[in-house]
Amino acid sequence: MGSTVAIVGGGYGGVALARQLDPDFDVVLIDPRDAFVHAVAALRGLVDADWAQRIYFGYEGLFTRGRHLRDRAVEVRAGGVATAGGAWIDADYVVLATGSSYPYPAKPDTEDTAESQIRHAGTRAELETSSKVLLLGAGPVGLELAGEITEQWPDTEVVVVDPAGDVLGGRYLPELRRSLREQLSARGVRLELGSALTAPPSVPPGIRAPFSVTTETGVRIDADLWFRCYGVVPLSDMLRGELAAARRPDGHVEVDEHLRVAGASNVFAVGDVTAVPEPKRSKAASDHAVVVAANIRALAAGRPAEQTYRPGSDAVLVPLGSTGGASQVPGPDGPVVLGAAETARYKGDDLLLGRFSELFDASAR
Repeated sequence: MGSTVAIVGGGYGGVALARQLDPDFDVVLIDPRDAFVHAVAALRGLVDADWAQRIYFGYEGLFTRGRHLRDRAVEVRAGGVATAGGAWIDADYVVLATGSSYPYPAKPDTEDTAESQIRHAGTRAELETSSKVLLLGAGPVGLELAGEITEQWPDTEVVVVDPAGDVLGGRYLPELRRSLREQLSARGVRLELGSALTAPPSVPPGIRAPFSVTTETGVRIDADLWFRCYGVVPLSDMLRGELAAARRPDGHVEVDEHLRVAGASNVFAVGDVTAVPEPKRSKAASDHAVVVAANIRALAAGRPAEQTYRPGSDAVLVPLGSTGGASQVPGPDGPVVLGAAETARYKGDDLLLGRFSELFDASAR
């Protein structure tokens, strides 16, 4: 088709879209990292040295004709993308797939694979010698990290603190929360819910050093290592011109039913950065990519955008190590809660790694 598609961001939505459009379009995937990071498995990589080597995939495996530009986008406009390195990419179609930032270790805090692996190894060494770990946040990340730590080091005490009255945010079933609480309790994880800390720990996160904190209800917690497990921030501050108005105060980007960014007919957004009212998951980003690929093909063929996106349900998979966890998935008569064995079968043992190994195997095409 000969049209250029600039995809800003090489996370789940960006790589899925690049793979789909690569045979027929000139795709430029703009991302400052040297490789795709399978963030779903990042916490397993934190505690397991073998997994730390397996969660990175070179972008070159996506393409037969497109390319990866290792650079950071600083301006995204309807006509193209400007990068920190001084490049300007003229594009017929632009897709914002920048995702969101999240505190380490749920997402790596470096753009270089080798540095990220070294960082994981250092944190793993700190965990190995820690006797008590504090996790701030009882959402999916905090619970999953508690599961990984207690599976790898069963004698390590883990305390999870959250001002919310129960685990997980969102509209999830009581049975899901109950299953997770019971499994965590069986692992010796202590949940301190319903009260925030009076002050953050006095030492940096991920650095082993004894400290004490107190909750607003007066509970004292002593630990020697802590992590922050909350704080999603959409990455959208590079929108310029007519696109800037689509950026909400919280950073999410308004899109229409075709996933087009408000203000331009040739600019789309996928994944966490969108304001689509649904849980921010890797599967949603991949589903967005299917819709956007179809709409770009339609536009390139001279037709209007036809494919629409319907927000997903409140589904979540929360593994607790390789054998535990609980999930909520859509069922024929409404949401269904799955237990440890089914969650492990869906996500726990493999953490969807096989799916991404196939996605990045350009030689198989």
